Amino acid sequence: MGIEKSLTCLKIGLMRNFIKLLPLFVLFYSCSSGDIHFNKVNSKFKNNLDENWIVINYWADWCPPCLKEMPELVNFAESNPEIEVFAYNFDRLESEYLDPLILRFGVDIPSITSHPREIWGIESPPILPATYFISPGGEVVLSLLTPQTEESLQGHLDSLQEDS
Repeated sequence: MGIEKSLTCLKIGLMRNFIKLLPLFVLFYSCSSGDIHFNKVNSKFKNNLDENWIVINYWADWCPPCLKEMPELVNFAESNPEIEVFAYNFDRLESEYLDPLILRFGVDIPSITSHPREIWGIESPPILPATYFISPGGEVVLSLLTPQTEESLQGHLDSLQEDS
């Protein structure tokens, strides 16, 4: 009888401690995942990105100008490591379909899977390719609805940075 009572008291004590710690576990778990999700890369928090210039490019595998533009975006990203350059697949493909396309078409920049509308208010463009420049602080300051080159992207970035 004494051992059963001790075990019951121990279980109650453990349950009380668990209940006290439960909010901390919930808080930790909910804060551990960012609000911007990527294909094959850990999520990030928008607040952490708001300090940098961001370039978002909408692309699709059925869009020849998009595919021609992709190496230009990759080169631009490599030449500007201080800014964030992201690809977003217009067709919102799941990872199992998106991964082979990323490899096939050399999308060597991070691919966001969160819709830019949910993060920066960017609606799906009426035409592809589409590239958006977002200033530090999160404001969309330039929309480009034509194919870009590394040089044209650099020119736009330089002009925007001078104006800010």
